[in-house]
Amino acid sequence: MPPEPYLEVTWTDPVTARNGYLVIDRLVRGVSGGGLRMRDGCTLSEVRDLARAMSLKEAVVYQEGDRYLPLGGAKGGIDCDPYDPAARGVLERYVAAMRPLMESYWGTGEDLGLRQPDIDEACHRAGLSSSIEAVLALLDDPDGGRRRVQRGFAVDVEGISLGDMVGGYGVAEATFALLRRLGMTPEQTRAVVQGFGSIGGASARYLARAGVRVVAICDVRGVVFDPAGLDVEALLALRDPQGAIERAALPGGCQRLAREDWLTVDAEVLVPAATSYVLSGENCDQVRARVVIEAANVAASPEAEERLAARGVSVLPDFVANLATNAWWWWTLFGDLEPATEPALRKIAATMHRLVDEVFARVEREGVLPRQAAEALARENLDRLAALEVTPAST
Repeated sequence: MPPEPYLEVTWTDPVTARNGYLVIDRLVRGVSGGGLRMRDGCTLSEVRDLARAMSLKEAVVYQEGDRYLPLGGAKGGIDCDPYDPAARGVLERYVAAMRPLMESYWGTGEDLGLRQPDIDEACHRAGLSSSIEAVLALLDDPDGGRRRVQRGFAVDVEGISLGDMVGGYGVAEATFALLRRLGMTPEQTRAVVQGFGSIGGASARYLARAGVRVVAICDVRGVVFDPAGLDVEALLALRDPQGAIERAALPGGCQRLAREDWLTVDAEVLVPAATSYVLSGENCDQVRARVVIEAANVAASPEAEERLAARGVSVLPDFVANLATNAWWWWTLFGDLEPATEPALRKIAATMHRLVDEVFARVEREGVLPRQAAEALARENLDRLAALEVTPAST
């Protein structure tokens, strides 16, 4: 069993009675990092699992020579539909309530259902200088670090902020690395992407640009399908802020399928990039893909991962597949990257290929699940950091 979290907080909004949660899984160097999500039905158990995944995500990306050294893992969650007219007020009151912890222990950013500008505005209203105020305290030049991140988010990459596209770019590069190990090429590959927000949209873009035929995209309104391959760029232009595609303007050739049909579309690659636990013991036998790339946090249950592995389906765990957004923030903040596109893409691609190779080499050598291999790598990195006496004993 994993160790108990360092801290768990349950908050009730005094206006709407909606609940919000914060779980700090562990502190490293006295702080933790992890996003804030908003969705109807969000639970403490979900946030707890996500916080633990953040600890692993922080640790697994460590590479000797980087200025960025892993933080502890944390996660925030609000049980509210982001489309609810009351959502903005709930977010602002949640951030105000969590302000003492955000000042000292928890750096956060956008996650499912929330956009970084909305979080930044809520922080401003609560009197916080930044959503990563606790992490800035680790820097010798916090103002310089903050400016680098702000400039990074201001970089426009064909209509998408650099900060919004790096996560999906990392997912795509992880996919290419795994396809290479399996003897497959992008041009031979079809993909289904479930979720079309920041990470799902960018994942679909870079998969398609490499030659992968993205045949289906699932959002909250259902599935958009074209066996010949979707025009991803056209669909990106039709998204609303939460990642839903406007159906009235769909390109010709697109078919509409029911939301639950996303698992049954024939494709070699499946990218769950939205909510957690979408692959379970009840539905994982419907998966037709050879490869599952967990762009969403905790996309598959342990039972689903085991059953998929037994069928020969390779599942790249979330805390490896989707680490690029988190890593880019900290690489930029700590000065490993300048706020520019090409250096970010080079470092992300090199990191994703290195980690996929390390994880699956261990899978082949030891006969373990990919998640077990990646967790072992994260633990080894934590041990290396402890040996360097850069991490306090708090866990």
